Amino acid sequence: MYSGSHNPAPVWTQALRLSFCVRWLAHAGLAAATLALLTVVCQAELSTSIPTPAMPTPMDRPEITHFLFHPVKVARTLPPAGAIDIEVPVAGEATIACRLYSHAPTAPTLILFHGNGEIIPHYDEIGPMYGRENLNFLVTEYRGYGWSTGSPSAGTMLPDSNVVFLALTEWLANHGYTGALFVMGRSLGSACAIDVAYTHQQAISGLIIESGFAKTLPLAKVLGIDLAQMGISEEQTFDNIGKIAKITKPTFILHGQYDQLIPLWQAETLQAESGAKSKEMQIVPRADHNTLIAEAGPLYFQTIRKFVEKAAGIAPDWRERRRQFKAQQARPNEGDAP
Repeated sequence: MYSGSHNPAPVWTQALRLSFCVRWLAHAGLAAATLALLTVVCQAELSTSIPTPAMPTPMDRPEITHFLFHPVKVARTLPPAGAIDIEVPVAGEATIACRLYSHAPTAPTLILFHGNGEIIPHYDEIGPMYGRENLNFLVTEYRGYGWSTGSPSAGTMLPDSNVVFLALTEWLANHGYTGALFVMGRSLGSACAIDVAYTHQQAISGLIIESGFAKTLPLAKVLGIDLAQMGISEEQTFDNIGKIAKITKPTFILHGQYDQLIPLWQAETLQAESGAKSKEMQIVPRADHNTLIAEAGPLYFQTIRKFVEKAAGIAPDWRERRRQFKAQQARPNEGDAP
C-alpha cells in the first residue's frame, strides 16, 4: 500500500497495492565503474474503487478524436538497463504504461507527458542523456499508445494525467526517490503538464513546456478541424492559456524557431500569460516542431538541467561548476547528441 509523503488530493483518493517482479540487468555505468542496477517491472493495482470516469466534454466527438489523437500501438518492450517500467490503472479498466530512466534516488525527477505520435521506446536513447545531467526521467503514455490499454479521448486525457501523476509520486516516495519533482509536457503533452501543474502546484518544483500551445482552437484548425465552427470555445478545450496564468511555480518554455505545427507565437503567449515570477523561455534556432534536440544537441539537456537546479535550489557554486567544466573537457565525446 502506498504510504509515501505525497498524499493524493481528495478527489483522486486511492489506495494502491504493489506487486512487482525483480530482474537484474547488467548496466554499464556512465561513470568509470560498472554498476549493477535493479530493473523492476511494476504493476500498480487499485485496492479500492477505480476513480469515477470523466464526464463527457464538448471535445469528445469522434470527428475531433480522429484529428486530435494519432496513437501508435506496439507490444511491450523490455526496459533498457537501469530503466524501470511502471503501470498505472485509471478509470474504465484502462492501464497507462510509464518508464523511469533512473539516475539516482536523490536526483530531481522529470515526469514527461510526451507528444502525439510518440511512445515510450522513442525515449530509450534520450532517457540516458538526462542521466548524464544528473536527472531522473520518467515518461508516461496515454490510453491506446504503446502498450497502454483503452482508447484516447480529450475527456479522459487530463483526468488520467492527474491519476498517473499521483500514482507516480507515491511510487517514487515509496522507493526512496527524494529529489525535487518537475512536470514536463511536449506538444500535445503540454496540456497534461499544465493541468497537472495547475492542480498539484504544491507537489512540484517547476514546470517545463517544450513545443507547447497556449490556444487549442488555432492548433485544431492546423490539424484540420474548426472547433469554433462547431460551437466550441477556447474555455471548453484544454484551456492552457487560462491555467498557466494561475501557475506560480518556476516555468521553463522551449520552442523551435521554425515550428510549423505550433507557431512560435503560441509559446510567446504562454510566456506572457504565465503567472510564475521565475519564468524563462528558450527559442532553439533553426529547429522546427520535432528537431529541438537535433539542433541544440547536448545544450538541450544542459539547459534543462540548469533550470532544474535553479528552481530546486541546488545549483552548484562556482567551485563545483569549475570542477564540472574540467570533467566535461576531459571527456569531450561523452556529451555528443544521439
